[in-house]
Amino acid sequence: MAQINPTVGDIARNTGLIKSNIHQAGESGAQLVVFGELALVGYPPKDLLLKKQFIKDNLIALQDIAGVCTDCAALVGFVARHQGDTGKALYNAAALLIDGQVKSVYYKQLLPTYDVFDESRYFHREISQQVFEFQDTRIGLTICEDIWQATELTSRPLYDIKPLALLSRAGVDMVINMSASPFVMGKHEFRRELFGGLCRNYQLPLIYVNQVGGNDDLIFDGCSCAFNRQGELIAQARDFTEDLLIIDTDSRESNRCEVLKTGIASIHAGLVLGLRDYATKCGFKTVTLGLSGGIDSAVTAALAVEALGADKVVGVSMPSRYSSDHSKTDAQQLARNLGMQYLTIPIEKAHRAMEEMLSEQFKDRTPDVTEENIQARVRGNILMALSNKFGHLVLTTGNKSELSVGYCTMYGDMAGGLAVISDVPKMMVYELAEYINREKEIIPSSIIHKPPSAELKPDQKDEDSLPPYAQLDEILKRYVEQEQSTADIIAAGFDEKTVRRIIQLVDRNEYKRKQAPPGLKVTSRAFGSGRRMPIAQNYQPRKS
Repeated sequence: MAQINPTVGDIARNTGLIKSNIHQAGESGAQLVVFGELALVGYPPKDLLLKKQFIKDNLIALQDIAGVCTDCAALVGFVARHQGDTGKALYNAAALLIDGQVKSVYYKQLLPTYDVFDESRYFHREISQQVFEFQDTRIGLTICEDIWQATELTSRPLYDIKPLALLSRAGVDMVINMSASPFVMGKHEFRRELFGGLCRNYQLPLIYVNQVGGNDDLIFDGCSCAFNRQGELIAQARDFTEDLLIIDTDSRESNRCEVLKTGIASIHAGLVLGLRDYATKCGFKTVTLGLSGGIDSAVTAALAVEALGADKVVGVSMPSRYSSDHSKTDAQQLARNLGMQYLTIPIEKAHRAMEEMLSEQFKDRTPDVTEENIQARVRGNILMALSNKFGHLVLTTGNKSELSVGYCTMYGDMAGGLAVISDVPKMMVYELAEYINREKEIIPSSIIHKPPSAELKPDQKDEDSLPPYAQLDEILKRYVEQEQSTADIIAAGFDEKTVRRIIQLVDRNEYKRKQAPPGLKVTSRAFGSGRRMPIAQNYQPRKS
């Protein structure tokens, strides 16, 4: 079970990674090595699939990989051409490589088009059974979605066929699933329950191989595993890292079973992996971020240091006339604890210059959020200047709660290349801070315990503009992630005026989120590729 971290589009690198794992598996005595879905091109390749040369290059690389399959056979995910006269021109495919050649090719049957998936945009759907014989064993081959037969996923069945039922009727001896299944907190526990139930139901053993790594907003957790026909877990690969797990399908006792991270530990590991891969796969060696002395920037800095190393992270304190002394000292202490580079660039001169430049236009207007946002935009300019000069990737530090209601400034604190915790609600940010401090105090306790504040005006507190975060996060979870109606949320016991105000803020700030940098998805519904809301809309639920 070759759990690798492919780079989308880097066919040459992925080819080398696949060949290396085939050699290693063969030297370990394996007869067959299984890779994840579209391992050759990386998942998801998106509109790279529209480039004809890309498809040609992936087919040439497949032949190259086949050439090393002399002692050990391999199942490799790749993109195949569809030769029919109608339908999409491509297949999401897997090739069985034996004795130096492509022995046979198999195609994905169920093409997901929900959440972050859009496979019907590119691929033709196969309807025939996918069965092959290997070492006197009839194996049913499935690709990711082909075995996701659970009504818990959607309110109604999405497909009119069940590949596992067809394979069971075809008399296969086992099922292999080649996957690219993105991480969401708690998802692997659900996978284990689902897969175990399928194995018991169809009385078939299952080998599940998932890719690992970060690709844009998606994080893949690995967690490849195997089950016997009784639904018992017989092998478990590592999570959030590459792994080559050699298993004996006839012996439960001889297989390795790793202990996996759960809860906030899995969120932490996923964010570290996603940040590291986003930076390295995009060619960045260093990152920079603003250090305000608040909890969000502290957690983001700690994640960056763990992902890339302290010498690759530059924290910048940009105090204004409203910055408290404790915010400055807290930021400095955090940087010292993390061992990262720390810069102080006061923004007072730029802030005053902007005020003077606009004084004539603003002379009869009362100061408001406009003046507050000027400070945030000065800071955004500073970080982008450092990025341009030194090649840093700018990390934004806003959380999901703020992004949901627009409590953030375009071209200010939203300016950057990656929004690391933009899918992490505020209360979960505090959980991450406590987890980061599980062995020693890295994030100063004063940062964790002080009231959140943007510090853009005297004595400002977040709760001056927003409900308490514990309440806000629950409303947002119900509205954004669970798609509950206004009436349902109010009926659950929340104040009607507060609920209506929060929902209006969410709906009216879609334009901000469309201009935000990509964020790392860790919840069931992130503000990213899986949520496609219109900007210019004015839907108002009918009052019954």
